[in-house]
Amino acid sequence: MKFESPEKLHEECGVLGFYNNDGFDTARMLYYGMFALQHRGQESCGIVTNDDGKLYHRKEKGLVGEVFDGAALNGLKGAIGVAHVRYATEGDLRENAQPIVSRYCKGSITLAHNGNIINAGALREELETRGAIFQSTNDTEVIMHLIAIARTRTHSVEDAVAEVMPQIEGAYSMVLMSPRKLLGIRDPKGFRPLCIGKIKNSYIFASESAALDTMRAEFVRDVEPGEVVLIDENGITSFKKFCGKKPSLCLFEYIYFARPDSVIDGVSVYRTRVETGRILARTYPADADVVIGVPDSGLHFAQGFAAESGIPYGDGLVRNRYSGRTLIKQTQRERELAVNIKLNALRASVEGRRIVMVDDSIVRGTTMANLIRLLKENGAREVHIRLGSPPFLWPCYFGTDIPSKKDLIAVKYPVDEIRKKVGADSLHYMRLEDLQKIGVRSDFGYCDACFSGNYPG
Repeated sequence: MKFESPEKLHEECGVLGFYNNDGFDTARMLYYGMFALQHRGQESCGIVTNDDGKLYHRKEKGLVGEVFDGAALNGLKGAIGVAHVRYATEGDLRENAQPIVSRYCKGSITLAHNGNIINAGALREELETRGAIFQSTNDTEVIMHLIAIARTRTHSVEDAVAEVMPQIEGAYSMVLMSPRKLLGIRDPKGFRPLCIGKIKNSYIFASESAALDTMRAEFVRDVEPGEVVLIDENGITSFKKFCGKKPSLCLFEYIYFARPDSVIDGVSVYRTRVETGRILARTYPADADVVIGVPDSGLHFAQGFAAESGIPYGDGLVRNRYSGRTLIKQTQRERELAVNIKLNALRASVEGRRIVMVDDSIVRGTTMANLIRLLKENGAREVHIRLGSPPFLWPCYFGTDIPSKKDLIAVKYPVDEIRKKVGADSLHYMRLEDLQKIGVRSDFGYCDACFSGNYPG
């Protein structure tokens, strides 16, 4: 699991689906895959399995290892299953835990969703005026209602999905299970990742390829932006009616959200982070004795910076891997203590030395200030900050939990003032124009709206 500070950004969710043709234990396969996606959501999780139309489910607030034990997994029977790990941008209620199950005149629909629907409020209001009753506050239930309504007048669940996709705006990578089918769906802009894996004759959908590795599955390919992929007794079928628009994959997947061992849309997350560090070293060199990264997402940026600059790479911060989750703290003192619970300085590495510390971003500035203070209290002579992303200046409407503009330190202060406030000896962000140089595909489109304000059309 990633180190989660009080000010780190969070991403909406991780989704999994498994169509089991080989006698595997479906629930346990999903369970192991969920561990590989735990970094994408740590507030609730769930599994729903389908045993010839009969559904079994368990979902609760908490981490995968807290919610599921052997007895819980033994009770989840069936050959098809869907799983979800959730970070709530809002509405942290048990009712919002996913996957969501709906039973209606055509049987059942189970849905797990990663992303954010921009027009969910308007769609929800329209559905409520028509008599719809909602049990949760999340976007996923809105999509569920629309698909169920469309299914009553279409020949198949895939036809119902095709009818609904033009109605919903925003980011959605989804896994949908009907009584006999499993679908993977990615919005036409491809804001969030979704890939396909295979093990023997069984198929998997996953938010990241790292989950496929954990499940010992072969990576087949990414679901294309706008594509609907159907898996049933006849095998795998692709529908590309909504493909062809310029993609807008969130660049922050490479900078922070995704695991470094994942490959998203053909691009290695690890390599993009190392290359980002190299670019930072060329653009903003520093006269220093050692380069360190902030665990965990800053480590590979730091490795790239060290390799390019020739400054030795070292460990400067030690993460407590057994600290679990901590609640968001309200006071400055509480935030300082929360950081100390998670991280401690390695005095033998930093004492008397000039440090380059590399991290993915600064949001409010609280955590960075505390880390610099921690290093200097342990004898660091200088601390130079390099950041793997440009300043956050704009809100995100596609599933990234960026605070309001009034809480973003880069909105309130120029870079040198931020440097003074956090106590750094120098501070530099990745330049916006350099983001296309980090190894992403030149034939693909990416969303950088939180940095640039240029929202995808």
